[in-house]
Amino acid sequence: MRIVVVGAGGIGGYFGGRLAEGGADVTFLVRGGTLEALRTRGLRVDSINGDIHLPKVNATDDASTIGKADAVLICVKAWQVREACESARAAMGDDTIVIPLQNGMEAPDDIAAILGKQHAAGGLCGLVSFVVAPGHIKHISVDPFIALGELNNQQSARTQKLVETLNACKITAFIPPDIQRAMWTKFLFIATLSGIGSITRVPAGVWRAMPEPRAMAERALREVMAVANARGVTLQEDAFETVMQRIDALSPDSTASLQRDVLEGKPSELDAQLGAVVRLGKTAGVATPLFELMYHALLPQERIARKEV
Repeated sequence: MRIVVVGAGGIGGYFGGRLAEGGADVTFLVRGGTLEALRTRGLRVDSINGDIHLPKVNATDDASTIGKADAVLICVKAWQVREACESARAAMGDDTIVIPLQNGMEAPDDIAAILGKQHAAGGLCGLVSFVVAPGHIKHISVDPFIALGELNNQQSARTQKLVETLNACKITAFIPPDIQRAMWTKFLFIATLSGIGSITRVPAGVWRAMPEPRAMAERALREVMAVANARGVTLQEDAFETVMQRIDALSPDSTASLQRDVLEGKPSELDAQLGAVVRLGKTAGVATPLFELMYHALLPQERIARKEV
């Protein structure tokens, strides 16, 4: 199975590295300093599940040199999904499946808009990792996994084959019964973690142990759950407890990627996460006052990071 990984950051670098380590036919579609690093130094992943050092990996900035892919993993930030899809267009075959692995809920629509509905699938992943330097990834928390599926929840040969390939490379991958519910369950977790972490500017181990910010997190989580329910998503009955348990299970130094970008003054997924909760809530007629407060409080810095003000 020929797999293209678009992006080699915390997500793409980790999962692409595991695929390459396992002998899969995988090519990184990257550019700039990341491409140069992969071509000259290879890929290094420091991981709590065992380190990887691959002196040589397949990497290019030209999808036309790859051939037709069976699967494309989109591993860029949410606001880069459409551009990433355009960059991969030349590697698309008639039945190529495109899996989004970034945070947020709107990537499948972006994929469909650029490449066509027949290529768009649902996807999510779990891990806490970040870029130390181009071509050097550090994985510090969470046992990594990928969940994927057709948007209509129908079984397909291409999703099954991709899961088998991922599992063969020691990546935990599976097809959930309802990919929409699975994506929303992940969104409950990441939107809450990102919002509270970005506002408090401290790791999860600090704010979750304090009653005031912990109570904020619980209110934030219930707001996202209300939005999901209003949009017809059937969450698990223990969704609230499950998400809070996931937060409590994180290593004390854990931070969300959105939080790290905010702290470093970089463009972030603020609009795709906190902004999305506000937008989707308004569309569904659900008030999200805490998310509105967090989103609006962080918006000036986001505009500065994007050089819009």
